[in-house]
Amino acid sequence: MFGKRQSFGGNTPGAAEPPRPQPSAPSSLPAVPAARPVDVPKPVVDASLNRLRSDDIVDVRSAEAIQRDKEYFQTKSAIFNALIDSIDLSQLATMDQEAAREEIRDIVAEIIALKSIVMSISEQEDLLEDICNDVLGYGPLEPLLARDDIADIMVNGSQKCYIEVGGKVKLTNVRFRDDSHLMNVCQRIVSQVGRRVDESSPICDARLPDGSRVNVIAPPLAIDGAALTIRKFKKDKLTLQQLVKYNSISPEGAEVLRILGRVRANVLISGGTGSGKTTLLNCLTAFIEKDERVITCEDSAELQLQQPHVVRLETRPPNLEGEGEITMRDLVKNCLRMRPERIIVGEVRGPEAFDLLQAMNTGHDGSMGTLHANSPREALSRLESMITMGGYSLPSRTIREMITSSIDVIVQAARLRDGSRRITHISEVLGMEGEVIVTQDIFLYDILGEDSGGNLIGRHRSTGITKPQFTERARYFNEEANLVEALEKSNVEQHSLLNN
Repeated sequence: MFGKRQSFGGNTPGAAEPPRPQPSAPSSLPAVPAARPVDVPKPVVDASLNRLRSDDIVDVRSAEAIQRDKEYFQTKSAIFNALIDSIDLSQLATMDQEAAREEIRDIVAEIIALKSIVMSISEQEDLLEDICNDVLGYGPLEPLLARDDIADIMVNGSQKCYIEVGGKVKLTNVRFRDDSHLMNVCQRIVSQVGRRVDESSPICDARLPDGSRVNVIAPPLAIDGAALTIRKFKKDKLTLQQLVKYNSISPEGAEVLRILGRVRANVLISGGTGSGKTTLLNCLTAFIEKDERVITCEDSAELQLQQPHVVRLETRPPNLEGEGEITMRDLVKNCLRMRPERIIVGEVRGPEAFDLLQAMNTGHDGSMGTLHANSPREALSRLESMITMGGYSLPSRTIREMITSSIDVIVQAARLRDGSRRITHISEVLGMEGEVIVTQDIFLYDILGEDSGGNLIGRHRSTGITKPQFTERARYFNEEANLVEALEKSNVEQHSLLNN
């Protein structure tokens, strides 16, 4: 029977219990040299799931659609069972991804012909693609992962899947067979990076081969079934020039950001969830010199640095016995012993803030990091509170002095209510006045209104600062002329707009 057959990943698709993590293929089968561990889950219910296109975004499903899905499922189950009887799993496991996919397609096409199943060419192609995705990929998620216009995939249990397109969240008709099928896919994803997700460890961060960030929270913590969230990365990495094209920043502001990355300024990127912090960090790191040794510390590796001398470090959760955990602070402390020239922290969210600040003001100029905050002022307050939560019994003034001596510039990113992403502040940290940290804005983003389509209208403007505090650093790197030119040009444009 189908439920008793062994899958590639070693799971039993028809079992009642949630699948256990399989970090590697069973010893009896050679591992498939594709990036994804291979598994054979039960077929998905919905025929139209795997053929998701822009017009498949729906709010409700009709009774006719549900009936078509059931009929499709019956046909697919019959073909799938015949495929398992016909295919040589050990031979398939030695093939690469494309060869294995072609082999499956050939066998399925023969089965359809032998069983005299009547279907159109397009229906047959859809069926072939669905079965290949189930065997070799991530099942119903495959067409979503293939679309480059999707920024986030949010699966809320087996029957609901949302996506973010153009900054807007929309419900799709993608659904899984049941909760065990969803857990099977989650298990397949996290096992790629040697992690697990089950009842004993229901929260897991992982990544896909392309660097997309994955978070899974499973029952019993997720009441209505596992919740899977994927933050997708575009195949074509964004650059500062593209951010200018999308009006995320003005050309003059982009030039200032380029100079900040070039002159080894310590930059903190602040923003809310989905505001583009990691994308902006990737853009800034593009201007790091090729001969610099860069070390990145992340919870799940997302950064895509293009420099040749990069060491990527990643945290590790505890094992089943609760031992072996490697925290972000452990990584930051250790990378100080690895002769870094720049330290990049994917996200500062805890006591590692203290170690990062120590690194910034003890010779590791040009270090960068991101954190969640809604304004530059709030970012400074969060840094102070994170250091305090780390158990350091330091006076507030001492912590603030450490912050001012470490952070040069705060770049604030925001996702506006129309879904657009903008860099709203470029602010530099000047120093202390009494007990207060003094900052000054160099660039700001003003919202002027909205158009008939509900899109916000705004503009970036200079605050009139022509010689910021990091001008000396720019002079040292022979970038002072470019910095002054960018600021003066922005001021001229600002005056012309005011006059008009």
